[in-house]
Order: sequence, then C-alpha cells, then structure tokens
Amino acid sequence: MYLELDGNGALYAQLTRALKSAILAGRVAAGARLPATRVLSREMDLSRNTVLAAYEQLHAEGFLVGKVGSGSYVAEIEAARKPRSAPRVVPTSPVARYARRAREVFDEVIPGRQYKGLRYNLQYGSPLTNPALTSAWRRALAQASAHAELDYPDPQGLRALREQIVDYLARRRGIVAAADDILVVSGTQQAFFLAATVLVEPADGVILEDPHYRGARQVFQAHGARVEAVAVDADGLRTDELPERGARLVVVTPSHQFPAGAVMSLARRLELIEYAARQRAWVIEDDYDGEFRYDAHPLAAMQSLDRHGRVIYIGSFSKTLFPSLRLGYMVLPPGLKKAFVAAKWFCDRGCPAIEQGALARFMADGSFERHLRDAAKTLKQRRNAMLGGLRRHAPAVEVADTHAGMHLVAWLPGISRSQCERLIALAADRGLGLYAIEPYFLGQPSRNGLLLGYASLPPADIEAAMKIFGACLAELGLGRRQAA
Repeated sequence: MYLELDGNGALYAQLTRALKSAILAGRVAAGARLPATRVLSREMDLSRNTVLAAYEQLHAEGFLVGKVGSGSYVAEIEAARKPRSAPRVVPTSPVARYARRAREVFDEVIPGRQYKGLRYNLQYGSPLTNPALTSAWRRALAQASAHAELDYPDPQGLRALREQIVDYLARRRGIVAAADDILVVSGTQQAFFLAATVLVEPADGVILEDPHYRGARQVFQAHGARVEAVAVDADGLRTDELPERGARLVVVTPSHQFPAGAVMSLARRLELIEYAARQRAWVIEDDYDGEFRYDAHPLAAMQSLDRHGRVIYIGSFSKTLFPSLRLGYMVLPPGLKKAFVAAKWFCDRGCPAIEQGALARFMADGSFERHLRDAAKTLKQRRNAMLGGLRRHAPAVEVADTHAGMHLVAWLPGISRSQCERLIALAADRGLGLYAIEPYFLGQPSRNGLLLGYASLPPADIEAAMKIFGACLAELGLGRRQAA
C-alpha cells in the first residue's frame, strides 16, 4: 500500500493523515479492507503501536469500520464513493508519423458495433452460438492447461498446431505446405499488420478490391501506403484494371469476395499471379470464410495455383470458431518466413500457448471438422431463412448470393444515400440493426446496399427481422418494384 508521510508531527498523526487522504481521494475504495497492522507496520517501517494508534483514530472519526475476526474496512462515506479526479495533463510532445496516420484512419465506431442490444441485430461477424462447441472447447482448454509448458511459446506457433493446420489445409483447401511455412497469428488483423510491417514502405502502392475489408485498408493507410482500389464484378477482381506499375501488394478475397460475394474465376486468379510475378509484388489471399459453402464443393485456394512463390495465404478461426479466440495463421513463401517470424516476435513474442494447445487437440481429435459440418448445416438454414424472408417482405431488394459465407448483400435499387441512412435509423428504432455497405468502399459506391449478417440469429428471428425490414421500407415509401 503506497502512503507518503508529510514529516509534520507525531508518526501516528502523519499516518492518520496519509490514510485519510487516500480514502478521500478514492485511492482506497469504500469497502476495501486495510492491511493488517503487522503488515502495514512492516511495509512502512513503523512500530505496530503507531499503526494501531492511527487505525484507532480513523475508527473514532468514522473513516473505518471494524469486523470481528476480519479486520478494518473503509466506511461507506460519500467522499470515498466520489474519487477526486487528478488534473488531466495533455501531452504536448509530438507523436510519430505512424501514430498520426493511425489516429486519422481509426474509427471510434466500428461498423456493426453501434447497435448492440437490439432484438434483431444483423451484424456481420457475430459468432454462431453453439452450446456443444462451448462445452467441447472448455474440455480442450482444461486438457491443454494440464499439459502446457509455462515458458514463452515459439513465436512462430506451437508445432502441434502448425502440423494440424497443414493437414487441414491439404485436405480442405488444396494447399501443400510444411509446418515450417505456417505462422500462427492473433487473427487476420495481425496478419495484415505484419504484412504491412514486413512488406510495405511509406508511399508503396497497395491494391485492394472495391469493396473490401476496412480493417485491411486502415492498417496499410496507417503505415503510409498509397492505397488504391480496383473494382470487382461477378468474376472477382478486375485484373484488367490493375495498374501497370507501382503495386507492392495486392489483397484479394478470391473464394468469397468480401463483402460483395463474388468468386474469382480461375482465369483471373492465374492472371493475378502472373501480374504479381511481373511486378515483383506480393498477393495476400484472405480466405476469411472459405470453409462455408452450401450448394457447391469447396474451392481450392489460389495459393495452390502459385508457382512463383508470390501468394501469402491468410486463414482465421474467428469465423469457423469464435472471434474472441484471436487465433489465425499465415502460409508464407519460404523467403519471407524469417522476416515475418521476427516481426511477430517483436510484436508480442507469440500467441498464448494454452489456447494454441487446446486448438491443436480440438483439430487432432476431429472435433473441429465435426463442428464445421454442424455449423455449415445451421448456417445454410439461416441463409435460406433470410433469402425467403427477403422474397416475401422486401421483393424489390436485389440479393447478391453466392451460396457461401455468413452474410448477404442486399442492394437497394433507386435508393439514395440519405434514404439509406433514414432506413437504417428507422429500423434501429424498431429493434432491427441494419448496416450500410458504403463504409467498405474506398469512395462512394455507384449504388447503395446493406450488409446483412445471419449467423447469430435463428430462422424464426430472421423471419421476424425481415418483416420489420419490409415494414420499414414500406413506411419510407422505398423498395417498390420499378415498372417495366
């Protein structure tokens, strides 16, 4: 306990004033137990009688209350419940350029988080709630805790987990890799941060799809990159619109374009790989939800087509399991491994070992793939419920559906930006969380739409949400079919 004596008068009086000041300032909260007199006398290098005298004085003045056999506690007084705030000191020293850029691009309100608490929240990225997964994960954590090494983990990731990831990728995504090619990271966001740190200099060109994942854009902007966006269509990234020179990095979501939903054609995948080889650039393949395809076979990853060693593959367990796990991985070309592992070590010295060990066990005993099969069935039911609800209650909405993922994009033909904002506000008043797709574009989109996540709501709730959606459209006079 930190106390400073003022040096004036008897020691017991000095200690009394120091304790009283700590209580009135809120540094010792109401109800807090004070140290035993023997303990405090030893810490303060005072006699026990001095401490006893101070405690007795504070008891007499009502600052302390005693509990038989338990000790002395701070009384519930008004001043103790309202701690005095220290004067705020605003630093005037300049921060680094990176910090200034990061401050400029960071959003205080993260898309999909501003409407928490609504009855029907169509927030993209909300996890699929599964009690069976929770129980299985609890068992895996307990087993991993019992066998965990308590030293710092390998910054590249536990070998047991990297081996399981390699086996999984070979069977499910067609990627041939070794455990030494895998870097375990704290989710996709850290993967982008490491890529920016290792590969991008200020003013380097970084190409994103338009629309795209905003978290990636913000990372590269904060690092000072020259971020450009290239349009997507039904076949994915428009490779014919890639700049002739100056691209250091291209970021794509070929298996399920985020958020528009397109699947990049084989021809364009090969064109992009050849483009990267000519430019001596890198391609990041963000496979954020490639495991969830409902009416088609899983697609092989673009990385499996790469013969030039230019593609960096990113996978995450945020969508397949749950976001709070904060684990993902990168498949790195051999020439980049040492630099990325070093950057990871400087960043955090490695991901938590117990969670890595639990995930390795979870994958090794088949629990992970059983969960994926069950999750895919549940998500397909919820997707069908949303598609059916849109057809019944909002028939004029145009739906981009690629039979995959955890969300749909609903385009709003003929609706302006201000009308879209009014629709979102009205829906929130009715207990429905809707989210515009506009923030995922680098500029203003040619048409307005909504990003509708369905993972966290059961079919009955999705039907109710679609009814509210249709009613809001009708109340605003929107969403009517145009005459032919």
